[in-house]
Amino acid sequence: MLTSRVNLLKSRSYTEIDKLEKSGNSPLSNTSVKQSAKQAVWTLAEQFEGKLKGVSFELLSRGRKLADKLGVKLISVLIGDGVADADLEQLIKQGADRVLTVQDPKLAGFLCELYAEVLCGLIKEYEPAVLLAAATSSGRTLMPYTAIKVHTGLTADCTELDIEEGTGHLLQTRPAIGGNIMATIKTPDCRPQLATVRPKSSLPLPADPKRTGEITHIPFNTAVKGKGVELKGYRRSLDGSVNIEEADVIVAGGKGLKKGENFAMIRELAGSLGGAVGATRDAVDRAWISYPHQVGLSGKTVSPKVYIAAAISGAIQHLAGIKTSETIVSINNDPEAMLHKLADLSIVGDVFQVLPELQKRINKRNNH
Repeated sequence: MLTSRVNLLKSRSYTEIDKLEKSGNSPLSNTSVKQSAKQAVWTLAEQFEGKLKGVSFELLSRGRKLADKLGVKLISVLIGDGVADADLEQLIKQGADRVLTVQDPKLAGFLCELYAEVLCGLIKEYEPAVLLAAATSSGRTLMPYTAIKVHTGLTADCTELDIEEGTGHLLQTRPAIGGNIMATIKTPDCRPQLATVRPKSSLPLPADPKRTGEITHIPFNTAVKGKGVELKGYRRSLDGSVNIEEADVIVAGGKGLKKGENFAMIRELAGSLGGAVGATRDAVDRAWISYPHQVGLSGKTVSPKVYIAAAISGAIQHLAGIKTSETIVSINNDPEAMLHKLADLSIVGDVFQVLPELQKRINKRNNH
């Protein structure tokens, strides 16, 4: 009940809520829920400058499993502008049964209030059972706002999703208590069931050129104006930093590096490989490196082609953040380190000897 109750806490005490539930007049009551076997699973696609983002396809792999378990359709919803039908068809080829899209120049840039009005209108008309969005900056902004508007709950930053046998409720698993435990939450009394999912926590389904589906263009209601916020434009980062969630190669360091100055080895190796620098929570907590580099349940979930872990033992929170990486290389002097068991290549040795030797060989190769 946690996610269902939270929307009422600002205006009512728990005692008042309990009274309303017992009387059947609360929006949390089962009598207010419209349940139908035909209700679909929705995933929210994202776009920027007319191009679909990768998270749109990651969500489809999550949604496909849920829709199949429920025996319902999987629908991808896109709000934006300038996305061609050929790109929308790719959503169908990678898992969607249908695409609902509302496009207009006013929707080209993300505005929470405006997008929420459009999304709430779609929810009211089609009554989905489940709505998933990515835990991106826009998803983390839009979904809580939408949840309040449609009087339902939201579980944020999920790492696992499943369907409860017998009830059809969405089981939403996410880290809690600073990432030290995993909590499974459900919203039994309200629909739709809303959740945001960590980017890079699942791989997209392979494209199936034989899959077919329907693309429905829904006209934008020009009466929808948002709340007086105007988007002036975007300004790109000028510091040359790399987003670790998008990097193909990540070199990460842990507390085994002993001090912050030793991250210079990590930065040099990452630079030679054209990659990004990652770190464990221990390294960030010690102020050796800033939080945007943190990998794991309490940081960012990554899925690079190559993940090199130097002096990282492999706490469960860290392993959960890298499990979808294509190739994992572990460098640690402890042969029993947990990360060695997950790694595709394990190097048991002193990181202060292995990294300089690896760097020397990479430099030699790059110079030829």
